[in-house]
Amino acid sequence: MPQLTDEAVTEDRGEGGGSRPGTWMTPQEYGASRAALWTGAVVLVTDADGRVLVQSVDYRPDRLLPGGAVDAGESPAAAAAREVREELGVDGRYPRGLAVDWIPADTPGVPPEMGFPGEIMHVYDGGTWPPERIDGIRLPAQEITGIHFAEPADLTALMDPGDARRALSALRARINGGGPALLEDGRPTLPTALDRLGALRTRRTPLHGTWHPGPVPPGLPVREPSAWLFAPDGRVLVLISRSTGSAHLPSPAPGSTPLGYRHAEGTAHPRTAGRLPSPVPAGDPAYARLLATPEQVRELADWGPAGHAELAAVHGARTRLRLPDPPRTPLTELPGDGPDR
Repeated sequence: MPQLTDEAVTEDRGEGGGSRPGTWMTPQEYGASRAALWTGAVVLVTDADGRVLVQSVDYRPDRLLPGGAVDAGESPAAAAAREVREELGVDGRYPRGLAVDWIPADTPGVPPEMGFPGEIMHVYDGGTWPPERIDGIRLPAQEITGIHFAEPADLTALMDPGDARRALSALRARINGGGPALLEDGRPTLPTALDRLGALRTRRTPLHGTWHPGPVPPGLPVREPSAWLFAPDGRVLVLISRSTGSAHLPSPAPGSTPLGYRHAEGTAHPRTAGRLPSPVPAGDPAYARLLATPEQVRELADWGPAGHAELAAVHGARTRLRLPDPPRTPLTELPGDGPDR
């Protein structure tokens, strides 16, 4: 925008002293025409099991992500770091953005006397905190009354509806790996496959048993065998239920070999590894079929501490198959016969 001065306003008057025609404005007029919005910054933190850190506060009943208002003259990233330090007693920098959300002025539940003009909320990636960092949390004497690591699907019950939509959209953007999401009232303007399928909207089935390499020993009951099936680019096939948004590994394919098994409650859950058949055969229309990195699959599941050991076995299988180590890229949905096709 060109700079305008009072002198320029006087010189640009038309004949008879009238205003300049067109869209020209004085600086005062232009400033008054611009929308005034609040600005906020929050940080999305998860633990090793993929649960989201939310905090209880003394001024409202629902839970919040760490964060708050951006002060005058403060950058959103600086505000995010300051708020986490003030609220949780943990120092850090959070330069990676996950989402930017436009919150409308008519958001339900905001008291009219607050004069809420709408808000731009920045969501930053706080990463996965190890136990020692979580143990280092120190709450202030007031405002923050407690913290809780919540299953992603439980956010809708714990948080304000708009806050929950924003947190889930940001978490999906982090898993997807395609860059920050642009949101309007918590909803992506360009939904990803994970958004369209509603990934993580229902509770993940926990599978926290121990990991054992190799085939299942004789006599151990077997349940729900599944497979890590590799595409030529090193990604694997993952199934997302269209009805629940839950993630599953596919059934074993011909030619896949034993990789290991989960042992939980006296039952073995075997995993095999192999190449994804080409062309990929038609699947159950109740499930969308996506290609993802093994890390993305793990982040959509709840495998407990043994998830790291299984992931290492998967990387070993990929190396034996002489396939590349895929970078994190957005999940790709394969053509299918589902209702959205």
